[in-house]
Amino acid sequence: MPKKLLSPDLIFESSWEVCNKVGGIYTVLSTRAKTLQDVMADKVIFIGPDFWIDKKNPLFKESKQLLSKWRKYAKEIDGLDIRVGRWLIPGEPIAVLVDFNPFFKQKDDIYAWAWNNYRVDSLHAYGDYDEASMFSYAAGKVVESYYKFYDVKPSDKVVYQAHEWMTGLGALYVQKAVPSIATIFTTHATSIGRSIAGNGKPLYDYLFAYNGDQMALELNMQSKHSIEKQTAANVDCFTTVSDITARECEELLDRPADVVLMNGFENDFVPKVGTPFDEARKAARKKMLAVANALMGTNLGDDTLIVSTGGRYEYKNKGIDLFVDSLNRLRHDSRLEREVLAFVMVPAWMKEARADLKAKLASKKSDGSACENPRITHELHNQNEDSVLGQMNWLDMHNRPEDKVKVIFVPCYLDGNDGIFNMHYYDILIGNDICVYPSYYEPWGYTPTESVAFHVPCITTDLAGFGLWANSLKKGESEISDGVKTVHRSDFNFEEVANSICATLLEFSKLDDKAVAGIRKKAAAIAEKALWKHFIKYYYKAYDIALTNAGKRVAK
Repeated sequence: MPKKLLSPDLIFESSWEVCNKVGGIYTVLSTRAKTLQDVMADKVIFIGPDFWIDKKNPLFKESKQLLSKWRKYAKEIDGLDIRVGRWLIPGEPIAVLVDFNPFFKQKDDIYAWAWNNYRVDSLHAYGDYDEASMFSYAAGKVVESYYKFYDVKPSDKVVYQAHEWMTGLGALYVQKAVPSIATIFTTHATSIGRSIAGNGKPLYDYLFAYNGDQMALELNMQSKHSIEKQTAANVDCFTTVSDITARECEELLDRPADVVLMNGFENDFVPKVGTPFDEARKAARKKMLAVANALMGTNLGDDTLIVSTGGRYEYKNKGIDLFVDSLNRLRHDSRLEREVLAFVMVPAWMKEARADLKAKLASKKSDGSACENPRITHELHNQNEDSVLGQMNWLDMHNRPEDKVKVIFVPCYLDGNDGIFNMHYYDILIGNDICVYPSYYEPWGYTPTESVAFHVPCITTDLAGFGLWANSLKKGESEISDGVKTVHRSDFNFEEVANSICATLLEFSKLDDKAVAGIRKKAAAIAEKALWKHFIKYYYKAYDIALTNAGKRVAK
């Protein structure tokens, strides 16, 4: 008979991205919250940094009544400046935002404590290390304060989950200050692995030979690597988000992950199948084609194949270089019969929306002329040094009338107020025919997950956690006919991957409507398998491991 898993009575989760939309971790936490809230109403408390002391945070609604007695205690007895309220996401969980700035006065003492207790090396700190560490420590103090005020009993099953190296110090503090709390540390990407990849060094073929400490010294990453490694080594349960990152953790952090917590999502942001979905897709395509035609002076119609990539501006890690290169190959392929319109939707150092493009869109009349440099929708501060435009210049990609493949760089956050599209990213994503995310370093990959959620088939790689998972569903290499094409990628096969993407786009461009409809259904079916209702079980496994180990630790 299988062992009954220990389940927590109370969960604290700490992240730099609680009520602070920065990257993929925000999506992990904000989409999972409702799944936990449905089971443990208001017994899941998120802790984040308070950057909005003097202005309104659109993601947070403060409540003067919620936990009011503790808030007063935390201020007067523990000296904590906190705000308590609701995170404005589905489920509206309790969120505690803490002002960590007062802790800078104690920074040296805090770092000395971390060294004396856990051998965390903070001597080589720079950049965002101090800020993250002070927040992390403050978050740990918040948990300790709550625990004391409500007189939580050691027999109560309490879990503290910390996300990424930025919250590691808090996890270590909680474990020392309140030993009965079970600690979980989740790394979504190792700091040293990301640094190795970002510095152009081959990561995967040499992973077995790398020493994490040595590479941290070489890349000036000692402090971030140290807090990450020591947190992983000391918590009750160490987790990561994909099998590929689990390999990385074992080699670079010298501890294998206890559980892989794959990143699920909720599809409540996807329009209902039928008229709402069809209208949303039609509106997206109309806008994308209108912007392209105004920018380039073209007359592209709805039969145009629309393709895009998106994500953070990590040129190699996200495979943006491969996307542009593969489009150039497709441009020169004589077998291509359709017009292809490609968008690179990656926020860069954007200055403002182009005035000439805004004027042409406002006039709603086309004179058939192209804007100067018809490849970009917004002005950049560093336009002459930009990587996307630089690669397009090198490949002589200028969106000439005779080019069947035209590429447009959208270097801004699509937040509904960018000045050109004035639509949110998801409202644009649905208009694509196919998306491409040929990542080199991608622990999971929310962009392909989001793509298939909107019934848009995509191309990714087996260096992305999502790509590996898609392969596991098929028990082999996933093809575009399955809804997701997973291309094999290594440190040294750029040409092979570029050719594969080009060939897949060419193949897709020749499919009839019936075949495409079938592929779109398969893409949506893959997305359904990635919902939190399927992936939450891995969290319950992590809770059980953490609570079991905490019990053993306290009993010693």
